[in-house]
Amino acid sequence: MVFEPPQRLVRALGETAPEGDDWLERLPEAAREAVAQRELTVERVQVPGGRSSLVVLVRTADGTPAVLKLAPGRARPESERAALAHWDGRGAVRLLEPSSVSGAEGVLLLERLHPDVSVRTLPEAKALLEAAGTLRRLWVDPPEGHGFETVAGRTERQARAMRASGAGDPEVAPLVEAALGAREELLAAPPEHKLLHGTFRQSKVLAGERMPWLAVGPDPVVGECAFDLARLVRDRVEDLIAQPSGATTTRRRVKRLAESLEVDRERLRGWTLFRAVESGVRARRVGRARDAELLLEFASWL
Repeated sequence: MVFEPPQRLVRALGETAPEGDDWLERLPEAAREAVAQRELTVERVQVPGGRSSLVVLVRTADGTPAVLKLAPGRARPESERAALAHWDGRGAVRLLEPSSVSGAEGVLLLERLHPDVSVRTLPEAKALLEAAGTLRRLWVDPPEGHGFETVAGRTERQARAMRASGAGDPEVAPLVEAALGAREELLAAPPEHKLLHGTFRQSKVLAGERMPWLAVGPDPVVGECAFDLARLVRDRVEDLIAQPSGATTTRRRVKRLAESLEVDRERLRGWTLFRAVESGVRARRVGRARDAELLLEFASWL
């Protein structure tokens, strides 16, 4: 079996790869070793796949359908493993191999869902409802003595990059300052500290067998729930931008999601602003001009 990384993965990792990183070059051999070590039968590589990992559809030695996922260290796969182990299938895909096999860090063996059926395939209103219901199940207390990144820590790294990339650009500087100001206010008095998915959106919720919908691909973080919900607000941003009433629809979505998940509306608006501006500035930095334009226009509505 040739484990050729999908082009989507190659492009995405190429944008963030540190100097001298050779994970992509080593990936085919690492995949072969992971398959052999677990005595798996390979069906196919999932295409287009994700932006931070190789996903391979496999069967275990007893014929059970499963997913083998390989991710570089900078994608924090061991943090993902710890979160999935803590959720233990509640609202999220289940680990079939809770502990990392010796010498195989960054390799996850997961329950097989339906990889081509996400809530994004549903009509928009239904998709938001199902996604929000899934997200609510993930918001639990983190394990005692956890080593997960915090919202404060993650957004501090992001804030430094925003200042470096956007503060001197007159086109985006006002939005950057507004986003950074919102972050400072929000971190002053967080209402709770829950284990969060960290990168939740409609495409991260797949159809399953034991439950209709289950979340995949967390980049877990501990903090307030509004931070997690903020990424969902801008789902299908290209459709929002195309609507004459996009700004009104966005503000209505903030209100509806805040009320349905009992999150403070202004806190949700603030984190939505921060996360949209951060993503927009990052997209500009790596040359994804169209994505940056959409995200920053969306942010301006908040």
